[in-house]
Amino acid sequence: MRLLWKGISRYTVIGIANTLIHWLVFFLLSLVVGLSQALSNLAAFCVAASFSFYMNARFTFAAKVSVGGYLLFLGGMGALSLGVGHAGDLWRLPGLLTVLVFSALSLVAGFLFAKYLVFRECEP
Repeated sequence: MRLLWKGISRYTVIGIANTLIHWLVFFLLSLVVGLSQALSNLAAFCVAASFSFYMNARFTFAAKVSVGGYLLFLGGMGALSLGVGHAGDLWRLPGLLTVLVFSALSLVAGFLFAKYLVFRECEP
């Protein structure tokens, strides 16, 4: 349990920086550029995920960065990002609610996805 907590706490710290990057890119693309929430959320996720994938591989999971792992993470979590953005468009949700929902979901789902699928071979 102690190792799980250590992993979650590091993942959360990196996640805070990831969230700031994601939100900045999302609001720039949706409000300034005028893209849909779905495309803005997906693009913002891809930018932020590139940062957090490397940082989590190095500091949270002590894993080597691989193209396959990166693509698996981007594909799985990117689908969640696109889905949440699409729901925001469909239901005409405010952008802030869309990124709040995605941020909450991705904290939990992203940690579990990374720990048990993307970086699973690196567990002691």
